[in-house]
Amino acid sequence: MIICWAFLLIEALLLVEVNVALRKKKRKNEEEDDLEVISIRTMAQETLGEWGGTLATVTYVFLGYTSMIAYSSKSGDILFHLINLPASISGIFFTSLFTMLISIGGTRATDQVNQWLTTSMIGLLLAIEVLAVVSGGWAGLGGSGNWGKVPATIPVIIFSLVYHDLAPVLCAYLGGDLTRIRTSVLLGSLVPLLALLFWDAVALGLSAQSDQVVDPVELLMRVKWSGVSIMVEAFSLLAVGTSLIGTLLSFFEFFKEQLSNFTLQFPSTQLPQQGNMLFGLKKWWGRNKSLTAMTMAVTPALFVSSTVPDAFSAATDIAGGYCMTILYGVLPPAMAWAMLNREAEDPEQKAFSKARPLLLGVGLFACCIVIEQILQDILLFGS
Repeated sequence: MIICWAFLLIEALLLVEVNVALRKKKRKNEEEDDLEVISIRTMAQETLGEWGGTLATVTYVFLGYTSMIAYSSKSGDILFHLINLPASISGIFFTSLFTMLISIGGTRATDQVNQWLTTSMIGLLLAIEVLAVVSGGWAGLGGSGNWGKVPATIPVIIFSLVYHDLAPVLCAYLGGDLTRIRTSVLLGSLVPLLALLFWDAVALGLSAQSDQVVDPVELLMRVKWSGVSIMVEAFSLLAVGTSLIGTLLSFFEFFKEQLSNFTLQFPSTQLPQQGNMLFGLKKWWGRNKSLTAMTMAVTPALFVSSTVPDAFSAATDIAGGYCMTILYGVLPPAMAWAMLNREAEDPEQKAFSKARPLLLGVGLFACCIVIEQILQDILLFGS
């Protein structure tokens, strides 16, 4: 888990460097809105060309939808246990709440709500883990492990630790200030890492108390105090909610950027009647761009999550094993390498100097994860 965290941290810092470099270049050429987001699709196209932009677009859209399906499906299951509302309806209701928050409140209001939710989530996690330790949750740390089981867990670990979809939004939100952005990425990535490591220690201890393989959460639920189950479900809901906010916000901004580019491509010279029609369509499009972008981001995911049973597990494996690894593992070092090749043309591009061995290393590591996942799936289908 620590190796995956370090790998993802390097990838996030590469994304930040590329994004900020492109923002500076854009600011030189034209006026730029402070909160204008340069998506990973634009980053790939600017550095790798059309093929990079196409690969990033396809992978990002697939990742966005699989992540949204996973979060919506999981939130529905949790709310079903809490309030006994059907999982499909619960998932739609939960996702719709955050959809309205982002659509109406905007980035700054969403950031404030997310800070409050994150603080509450950390508080609940600490309370649960203290309770687990009191229940004997540290007793199993001396046991042996099976390293052969590690490869199958990598997609889930990556899915749990990835925050890279927020990198373009973060760069815009902090105005391209590299020092603040790097600090935010480092400190922000440490929070889920420490929480997951602590929980793993507790889970190992709880599992050691059972003679058979049992979910540690189930063992924790057996504590006589009834409030434990509510605490665990509430924490799970907050964890899904904070993850959903980041994914939905970045997915929404991605579609909005693509719709803005599409609007600019409307032809300006037409016959009079065609010109009036296109002008009216362009005006309507400009007014409803945000609504259209949010609808495109949310509707397909809600349909799949409410109709496909156990969508969470399948979506998590696909998103973590393929989409996230390609988009946030293979592409960032490739984009940085391409920018390195331009240093001779642009002397100011020195962010990645002397970094070629590192870029090659993380790129190969990402490729190995993808290949390993392919082999795992082939073996699974073969059995």
